[in-house]
Amino acid sequence: MTTMYLKSVAALPNGLGAMICRPCRPRWTPSIGRLRSRMPHQLRSLSATPRCRSASVSPNTFTTDRSAPFPSHADILRPSEVPRKQTPQTLTEKIVQRYAVGLPEGKIVRSGDYISLEPERTMSHDNSHAIITKFKSIGATQVKRPEQIVFTIDHNVQDTSPANLKRYAQIADFAKQHGIDSYPAGRGIGHQIMVEEGYAWPGTMVVASDSHSTHYGAVGCLGTPIVRTDAASILATSQTWWQIPPIARVTLKGTLPVGVTGKDVIVALCGLFKSDVLNHAIEFTGSEETMASLSVDSRMTIANMSCEWGALTGLFPIDRTLERWLRGKATEAAMLDERTTRQRITHERVDELFANPLTADEGAQYAKQLYLDLSTLSPYISGPNSVKVATPLNELAPQKIKINRAYIVSCTNSRASDLAAAAKVIRDAAEANGGVVPKVADGVKLYIAAASLPEQEAAEDAGDWQTLLDAGAEALPSGCAMCIGLGKGLLEPDEVGISASNRNFRGRLGARTAHAYLASPEVVAASALNGVISGPGAYEVPAGWSGVEYGFGNGAQPTIGNELGNMVEQLESLIDRIESAGPDPSKAPSAATQILPGFPERISGEILFCDADNLDTDAIYPGRMTYLDQVSQADMAAACMENYDPDFGASARPNDILVAGFNFGCGSSREQAATALLARQIPLVVAGSFGNIFARNSINNALMGLEVPRLVERLRARFSGDGKQNSRMPTRRTGWTLTWDVKRSVVEVREGEGGETWTEKVGELPANVQAIIAAGGLEAWVKGQIAASS
Repeated sequence: MTTMYLKSVAALPNGLGAMICRPCRPRWTPSIGRLRSRMPHQLRSLSATPRCRSASVSPNTFTTDRSAPFPSHADILRPSEVPRKQTPQTLTEKIVQRYAVGLPEGKIVRSGDYISLEPERTMSHDNSHAIITKFKSIGATQVKRPEQIVFTIDHNVQDTSPANLKRYAQIADFAKQHGIDSYPAGRGIGHQIMVEEGYAWPGTMVVASDSHSTHYGAVGCLGTPIVRTDAASILATSQTWWQIPPIARVTLKGTLPVGVTGKDVIVALCGLFKSDVLNHAIEFTGSEETMASLSVDSRMTIANMSCEWGALTGLFPIDRTLERWLRGKATEAAMLDERTTRQRITHERVDELFANPLTADEGAQYAKQLYLDLSTLSPYISGPNSVKVATPLNELAPQKIKINRAYIVSCTNSRASDLAAAAKVIRDAAEANGGVVPKVADGVKLYIAAASLPEQEAAEDAGDWQTLLDAGAEALPSGCAMCIGLGKGLLEPDEVGISASNRNFRGRLGARTAHAYLASPEVVAASALNGVISGPGAYEVPAGWSGVEYGFGNGAQPTIGNELGNMVEQLESLIDRIESAGPDPSKAPSAATQILPGFPERISGEILFCDADNLDTDAIYPGRMTYLDQVSQADMAAACMENYDPDFGASARPNDILVAGFNFGCGSSREQAATALLARQIPLVVAGSFGNIFARNSINNALMGLEVPRLVERLRARFSGDGKQNSRMPTRRTGWTLTWDVKRSVVEVREGEGGETWTEKVGELPANVQAIIAAGGLEAWVKGQIAASS
């Protein structure tokens, strides 16, 4: 939910769009080289200084279509009648322009606009069962556009219990009844299917009820995540809502050295730039030579893990490298009768695409620009237990970190090319050993699962699959499985694992006390053979190498003209967005927020402090319970935060106000991250900033949130671990209290008995948002609207 927690106060009437709350306009004090960000988040305090540096974005609203039989998102968002000057568009904005509906005539979409969106495709996986349940619960009976929907069963495919098989059968029955394309368990991981089957097509916009929808950007398709409630609405109306995020351009320079892969690129970006693209849309660009050096498979790895980097999209250009890949797929489809891709990937369609490919306009404005010189990269390792910790392999290898399990799995890095790279490590080791095929080290287990069945078949045909099996790998069905903490081969307590997958959050790959690292398939294979984290030796540190070259800007040779050009571009972007935001509400007469009858004017409680940044959804609610039906409130409450702090339950009390660090709720799209906190009777979460997907889920499920960075910093200053009394604790009862005066849009913090008391202005919680929360969430609210209109 891109701007659920904004800094400005533009009213979003009539419901869903407004549920984001009324953003409060920032107090802009830009300086050269450091432009303050309007980061898309929940209700945000006005004096907060964001950590992210970018130009501002401004919200826009859209109109009501009362003729729709089911409340569409056009019923909820109202078009702005304020004309916007036409300016060059980014590639992201151009694609969104195609799929935005209900726009005023001549409206050019820009970063910051709220839009009503009718995506080309919508994918859901095992959570299709929950989405179907929501679809039925709101009173819908017909899928509006069956051809828009794709079901792919991939998450819990190793579970062959009667209950799970029944869920899968019900999903298949619903798909057959409504004419929806559906792929059964074992066919492959949804994101891989969407690309290889041509559903994710260049220049289109595709959403999925899964956080790794950024994957589609590899083929020039704007992919972004939604949540289950949104997916149910798309089933019924074909539409959802979106706010176009701030857009970052990432310029890649040079080419990768031998032994360095696409996985190393994205792992390095996650570590080098950490929070710089949080809740941004990304456009990757570079010279023709640079982009030609990144295969579509490598792009899939980078785009997929753009999600871990914190981005909402990861878009690559529609270029000749992509055209060659599509031509190969079209030829394959035409030659092989069993290839269903012939319905969607044809040479005629490729001809049409490249007759006039979409590109960003010259002069398009970006919230920020970053660059990375690929030629200076080396193999990188992520972890342990955090994608934001990235270490060059040559620094980690000397530590001889012993491993217990290794995984070449997931939609990130388990295509035929990845399996071939891993098999080559084994063949090279065999050649160095007189032709004797090496075995996985004693005490180590290696697991392989292809991204899809066609990718596995390609690896089998090439002999790579068998090479891995001969070395001692254990094959598992194509699916997500252990990548999300389900199925066979999970890490046991205190074990160490290395995986080619995309997430290594604590508890994600198994026990919360285990240590998980991420790396390329080549490094995973070498580590499995050696029994310690190590590489295959293909990479050699260049003479005179002094480190990775990266930074802000486009990476061009610094000149006065370049620097001035960058500054002018950022300032023009900032000024344009401020001007288009409308009147500054901070200068308007103060007015009290309307409070609906029965909605509390004040929310107050003791602050329970979870002192952690990047506290992910796996930490909030465990993956092992995500796909269980009918989990009781008591069981949800007991599981809440167990991967973060097993003793959380002993500390938390009803009506506590949970305060955490920055980027709270990053990670997967599971809605239980919000509902588990509600099950613990926590009505309000305050953070320095929120992950977009959690923000969207929280309001959809009636959990309120505020961004108050100042509070986080003061808590850390007070409980900083500077002595035994103040030693850092994962969960701390602070004795501080927070009171949110909803009517006045002010929070008051009392820093313990006899401590300082201070206030902070926050965004307004409008009446329509109150209505959604009071109803128990968006699903219940929509159901009530249908009942009221029938």
